Amino acid sequence: MQPVTEHVDRLVCSACGATFAPEPLHTVCTHCGRPLLVSYRLEALCDRFRPEVLAGRVRSLWRYAEVLPVPFDAVRSLGEGWTPLLPQPRLGRQLGLPNLYVKDESLNPGGSFKARGLAMAVAAAALRGVRQVGLASAGNAAGALALYAARMGLSALVFMPEETPEPAVWECRLAGAQVYQVPGTIAEAGAAFEAYRREHPEVFSVATLREPYRVEGKKTMGYELFEQLGGRLPDVILYPTGGGTGLIGMWKAFDEMEALGWIGPERPRMVAVQAAGCAPIVRAFQEGHETAEFWENARTLAAGLRVPKALGDFLILRALRESNGTAVAVEDDEILEAMARWAQAEGMLAAPEGAATLAALLRLREAGWVQPEETVVLFNTASAHKYPAVVHRVLSRVEATEIR
Repeated sequence: MQPVTEHVDRLVCSACGATFAPEPLHTVCTHCGRPLLVSYRLEALCDRFRPEVLAGRVRSLWRYAEVLPVPFDAVRSLGEGWTPLLPQPRLGRQLGLPNLYVKDESLNPGGSFKARGLAMAVAAAALRGVRQVGLASAGNAAGALALYAARMGLSALVFMPEETPEPAVWECRLAGAQVYQVPGTIAEAGAAFEAYRREHPEVFSVATLREPYRVEGKKTMGYELFEQLGGRLPDVILYPTGGGTGLIGMWKAFDEMEALGWIGPERPRMVAVQAAGCAPIVRAFQEGHETAEFWENARTLAAGLRVPKALGDFLILRALRESNGTAVAVEDDEILEAMARWAQAEGMLAAPEGAATLAALLRLREAGWVQPEETVVLFNTASAHKYPAVVHRVLSRVEATEIR
């Protein structure tokens, strides 16, 4: 079986533009070390791949097979993708935003959005003969890797910070992955993983943007938004941004949709949401830089936002500026308050990373950056069930308020 679908053209470096044949196993650009992106023969698809052909297709991300790199019959799917886009009427009334929605990624296999990217990356690696896959992760990506490696019959190893929420560690071990926990942040975990790989080169890295295919799974969130909003895109998207693969992927999807004739040049305003204790993208955006500096002493209760340096930082910042978007950093206390408010107003058990988008929206609404008539989408990236220690802090705050 061919390792790529028929409409894959080539791999293109996101920075220097160098091109590579898509069939061999690739990591990053061999010229500049930046991420590679998949390019498709979209002009050949314009007449065949239209929104109307999607009716009746499988309700998973694989409904977009024409613009995915992995043949569907090579995949052992767990049902990833096609998560609900849910109206938020009570919060909308409170904020004066009648067209407020949440894209609830917690309903993916394993309970997080990481299922989208790892389903694609693990399948792509398996098709190229890889038998061992690994990465460094703050939690959810490690769990998704373990599940999809088990599903595809590969062995997996993961490196995680010691402070990783326990459910993510259990998930990995239950699925048979080899787990290493190290002191520090994802940066230290990443360094430990790379040191391990130097001695064990047979382990293929599927870390964020270290191979071309995770972003292809994540981009399907953009296609789903278009379908679920009846053939249009929202005005504003708020996305919790650690490594930023989802934001990069959706921006890529919008460019593909325009090339396919689905949309015109319009784009949502993209908002990267980070924690105040680890906000390299926010700082770089505010200071007008094209890349972000490493964030020293990163601290936040939102494990997925504790990413001091993103490999795709220049792509994130480019999308923010091209969309006339912005970047917002919120405090941990705002995240805790948003988790409680969202659960009580809408029954949404948001992960702290997802709740950060609501906290950011409150700021942007107060500042008038978001207008009442606009369609706004928040991304909840995982379930609160995966963060018991954080939920305990939320409950302590709620109970203290009730006592007063």
